[in-house]
Amino acid sequence: MTRIGQTTGGDEASTETEDATQDLGEVIDFAALRDRARGRTPGRKARRRARAERWRRPLETLRDRREAWGSLLFADHGFLRLAYRNRHQVTERLWRSAQPSPTDIATAARLGIRTVVSLRADGFGGDPLEREACARHGLNFERVVLQSRMAPPKAVLRQAMEVFPRLEAPVLLHCKSGADRAGLGSALWMILVEGASAEEAQRQLSLKFGHIKHARTGVLDVFLEAWAQTGEAAGLSFAEWVETVYDPESLPRRVQANPIADALLSLMARE
Repeated sequence: MTRIGQTTGGDEASTETEDATQDLGEVIDFAALRDRARGRTPGRKARRRARAERWRRPLETLRDRREAWGSLLFADHGFLRLAYRNRHQVTERLWRSAQPSPTDIATAARLGIRTVVSLRADGFGGDPLEREACARHGLNFERVVLQSRMAPPKAVLRQAMEVFPRLEAPVLLHCKSGADRAGLGSALWMILVEGASAEEAQRQLSLKFGHIKHARTGVLDVFLEAWAQTGEAAGLSFAEWVETVYDPESLPRRVQANPIADALLSLMARE
């Protein structure tokens, strides 16, 4: 019997090969094998989701609070930030830093900061502590999630264009280490709020802050270079460029990542 879409004669061998490949895919779950090779077994992923979900809820007991501090200091490597917070004032209206502790939020309030923006996803112990501390000190809290090893999706850039201009300043932007996502967030702030040039914005991605250009995090540099070359130079507004020219999928191919630099980032437990 001839299947729909199948021709007879010379194409039969090709069709049989395709069918065999499909059958093999049904027998072997290749996606599961990839996850297992990367340590992403179903059980492990479920545990990670459960841990993340618990930190989205308020801290109601002393045990919750102790475990949140443990997560912040150890699982999230907060003990390293006790020595160096990577906190810098960029302009009168903008600060940037690594993940703040509740003590750092108190310091931010004393510095006159009015809004704290997390550039990280939620689901770790420091997050409820941070939100609590902001509420305690009368600071606004916002979240705009950025990634350090991928070009920002258009939806994220639209969110930044909507959120950043309306924030009550001075603003503190932070990620985990204060290097890559904080650099991108600060660059976007400079463009969207301060009206800075691409060259000025690019200064926020610097080794001074711990950003390494010659690793996969270099995609952030490529993003700003693309804005400078195909947006600003063409006389487009940032919003026009995002909607009509920007192609996030093309940028990773332009990154010349050094394996040693990538290994260094992994050793530093950078996200």
